[in-house]
Amino acid sequence: MKAVRKYLDKVKPQFQKGGRFEKFHSTFDAFETFLFVPDTVTIKGSHIRDPLDMKRTMSVVIIALMPALLFGMWNVGYQYHLSVGSEAGIWENFWFGFLKVLPIIIVSYVSGLGVEFIFAQYRGHEVNEGFLVSGMLIPMIVPVNIPLWMVAVATIFAVTIGKEAFGGTGMNIFNPALLTRAFLFFAYPAQITGDLVWISGLTENAQVVDGFSGATPLSNAALGMFDKIPPLNDLFFGFIPGSIGETSKLAILIGALILLATGIGSWRIMLSTLIGGIFMTLIFNAVGANEYMKIDALTQIMLGGFLFGAVFMATDPVTASQTNRGKWIYGFLTGIFAIMIRVFNPAYPEGMMLAILLMNTFAPLIDYYVIEANIKKRLKRVKLAVENK
Repeated sequence: MKAVRKYLDKVKPQFQKGGRFEKFHSTFDAFETFLFVPDTVTIKGSHIRDPLDMKRTMSVVIIALMPALLFGMWNVGYQYHLSVGSEAGIWENFWFGFLKVLPIIIVSYVSGLGVEFIFAQYRGHEVNEGFLVSGMLIPMIVPVNIPLWMVAVATIFAVTIGKEAFGGTGMNIFNPALLTRAFLFFAYPAQITGDLVWISGLTENAQVVDGFSGATPLSNAALGMFDKIPPLNDLFFGFIPGSIGETSKLAILIGALILLATGIGSWRIMLSTLIGGIFMTLIFNAVGANEYMKIDALTQIMLGGFLFGAVFMATDPVTASQTNRGKWIYGFLTGIFAIMIRVFNPAYPEGMMLAILLMNTFAPLIDYYVIEANIKKRLKRVKLAVENK
């Protein structure tokens, strides 16, 4: 790394003001700060100082995503070999899935970062680090059979309209990864729903073994086929069809522990989202108007991307509530709406996606009223103190 540092120091003047490539300063800065911690510090004004910069924070989130991603790659291979009736070892399953998932990751990063580099160069700003996580989340919440060009179009849309139009990282009101999935869901519903999209190579003309279905447990529940919901053991470990990174709840929980241990993820949002989902499920259980309402709370939490959304999506520090009390309200309502949308409207079985996007919209409003309530409480306290003197 010393050799790399020496080389960067040598060519750096060429990218600074007055240098030959000064127009590409933002691009050079992005690569330099990705490899090395920036040597700049604040020198005036009032600041909260922290040993973690944004790039290191994003790196921790990437590490937390690794268990779910690696298992997802293995599961892609496992589901494929299961569909064709052949047996394969752990490494054979993983290698098959790795080759299928890697192009999606590459397309996600190339298209998303391409947009960010263009906007940074145009504005003369630094390249923001937020897409380091979004670029990894996008491949993990889409089907393995999704066409690559659709991933590119959806990612460009999400970064341009959902992020850069608001001013870039830290200014967006919607989670870019979820906005990508929402775009795919509404623009290309045939490529993100149905039984054929979740298993690599599974098409209408594919030769599959008798009795095999590529339907996800959530799809079966939405269609009323509750007898086909896998046992909790399979739901927990992830031996089921589904989005690449959402199937293994064990891997997601490992990622949650990493986020909580490092202080990156908000335990208030994670816990309140779970409480909200369980609360809504218990209400439905009490009503019991149909079979969907009778699904127990643990199964509801295990279905679909509920747990993945609670850990990695709802906790996005930019689009979630910022106040402590606001986080409890934000997470609780997210869990309630996720189960409510799932049960009341089976056309959108993955209610977590719409619930988080909805609460992204209301997060600033929640924080506003929490802050206003705190101000009123303190003013009342001051007024009482003055009156008692």
